[in-house]
Amino acid sequence: MAARPPDRPVGTVTRGTTNPNRLRRMDRWLAAVHGPALRGSPRPPLAVDLGYGAAPWTAVELLARLRTVHAATRVVGVEIAPERVAAARPYEREGLRFVRGGFEVPLPGGERPAVIRAANVLRQYGEEEVPAVWERLRSRLAPGGLLVDGTCDEIGRRHVWIALGPEGPRSVTFAARLSALNEPSDLAERLPKALIHRNVPGEPVHSFLRDFDRAWATAAPYGALSARQRWIRTARALSVDWPVARTPHRWRQGELTVGWEAVAPRGS
Repeated sequence: MAARPPDRPVGTVTRGTTNPNRLRRMDRWLAAVHGPALRGSPRPPLAVDLGYGAAPWTAVELLARLRTVHAATRVVGVEIAPERVAAARPYEREGLRFVRGGFEVPLPGGERPAVIRAANVLRQYGEEEVPAVWERLRSRLAPGGLLVDGTCDEIGRRHVWIALGPEGPRSVTFAARLSALNEPSDLAERLPKALIHRNVPGEPVHSFLRDFDRAWATAAPYGALSARQRWIRTARALSVDWPVARTPHRWRQGELTVGWEAVAPRGS
């Protein structure tokens, strides 16, 4: 087999589906949870929007949201398809650039980013391919950096993402527009590739979602107050038996984060 040309991006072109405000839940979480690390950066922090799609909206919005944390934040949008990069170039401005690339994350001078966000990218790959992609992307992070691998619906009402540090996976966050949620397991269809095929009996993520639904059902009386209050009570109940992050301020945003070790695929 012929060797891959060194300048050829690593990966394959995604469908490119994108919409304004689609990744707002992930962006808000990034700004809140990873904000202290960004503020403490000795130089203007750099974030990568990997596989931003056919239009540059998510990269433009990521810059705006992370600049509420650190005014000098920079964002680089990375896409394999050269026509997508060309279409995004008119949106470049101070702190925002678009380059052609893939999982090798080509950045000027080999700079290492503080954040790599790969939203709706790995769903098209095989589950067996995910660990190698994670390892490659994590190797590109700056010390203390964060990789986020997530999936959401077309308008960002339902979203699940995995947070990984240079050492490996840390947590899984479930986020939803609560007024449109029937039960927490509705989010199962948005599980990232590393978990979506593991939502079967005997796997930890399946047990977690089962208990999530049970806690939601038990908290039904609080729905008379609001869906938010029901979610908060659900999170409190679930945290008795699962390593749920005790962050009521994030629960109020329709988020719940659980430790990766509790839901990781068996044998991983």
